[in-house]
Amino acid sequence: MKSLFSGIFLEGKQLLTQNLVPGYRSHSEELVQESGKEYRVWDPNHSKPAAALAKGLKAWPLKPGIKMLYLGAANGNTVSFFSDILGSEGVIYAVEISERSMRDLNSLAEKRKNIIPILANAKTPGAYGWVETVDILYQDVATSDQSEILIRNAKLFLKKKGFALIAIKSRSIDVTKKPEVIYKQEIEKLKKHFTVLEKRKLD
Repeated sequence: MKSLFSGIFLEGKQLLTQNLVPGYRSHSEELVQESGKEYRVWDPNHSKPAAALAKGLKAWPLKPGIKMLYLGAANGNTVSFFSDILGSEGVIYAVEISERSMRDLNSLAEKRKNIIPILANAKTPGAYGWVETVDILYQDVATSDQSEILIRNAKLFLKKKGFALIAIKSRSIDVTKKPEVIYKQEIEKLKKHFTVLEKRKLD
């Protein structure tokens, strides 16, 4: 097993994170034991950041001990792997609008103490304005104004020289245009506020 990034490991073609809560499966992932430590297999088919890493992403800002704001946390699958990476000294503010998903997220946070679930709409960040400034902002909300949501939240919460990641979902933005056209359009919007370091197609 070798280290790919801080907190992320590679065993053959498998991505793994060291389990913050040994013995506990957050979802249905495979657990691997090595040298007295427990690791969770991070499936690229079930998590967009894992897919980006599998596609060779080089600009990876997550590391232990940082604070991040996660928009569109859903039931917490990817959040749980970020929880492993950030470790017990890190914090994830996980925003989700669905009450059903929030129940799963709350259960996850009971085991993983570095996750703070927030039931709110990411379009109105003032609703969780009490959140501290963060090192990383991750946006995974399926909506037509994805980039605008990222920009709005970044202005309120992202530290200077912080990092933002966004999973652009072309079909959520406009089903009539080719995905490549949408990607270009959204990246041009983001370039007005961020330095774009890298991008990867995940299909």
